[in-house]
Amino acid sequence: MTQDPTSTKQRLLSAAREEFAAHGIAGARVDRIAELAGVNKERIYGYFGSKQKLFDQVVSLALDELAEAVPLRPGDDPAEYVGRVYDFHRANPALVRLSLWEGLHYRDDALPREERRATHYERKAAALAETFGTEVSAQVTTCLLGLIALAAWPSAVPQMSRLILGAGPRPEPDLRAHLVEFARRAVADSLPAAGSA
Repeated sequence: MTQDPTSTKQRLLSAAREEFAAHGIAGARVDRIAELAGVNKERIYGYFGSKQKLFDQVVSLALDELAEAVPLRPGDDPAEYVGRVYDFHRANPALVRLSLWEGLHYRDDALPREERRATHYERKAAALAETFGTEVSAQVTTCLLGLIALAAWPSAVPQMSRLILGAGPRPEPDLRAHLVEFARRAVADSLPAAGSA
């Protein structure tokens, strides 16, 4: 019986996502990816060409997933957007880990498909500017970066959240509610036009 190549490729992508999220590109092993996917490791090279290209495709697909799952449209409440991004990262911790590994790997070098990926953020910045009743500017793009950082940081560094917020018998604060309210006040203070949007 012949295996469905699409199914094999999907299993490899899924296994690679888990492996790269856990170990980054340097620590990931093609043997482990192949074993987890239940295929010969030569399939990795047959489908993707190299471990590097597999990593790039896994990260790209994960970021596409985020862009589709958490859009920012004109008129959306920026503070509620923070809540939705926070929820997504809490439910999908592998994505933020992949982003961190990608940042460590590429540093300031150009990213694969960078122009296409930048377009996602340009659309979000345009939507945010429209919500504020203004044009895209450095103030708007900086605000967008701050909103995303606010939402993603607790999942990016869970150890810091635990150290600062504590663990154990103390009641855990409603971090999502706090971040949404913090974002609402920050946006209102930094972009007065947003308060009336």
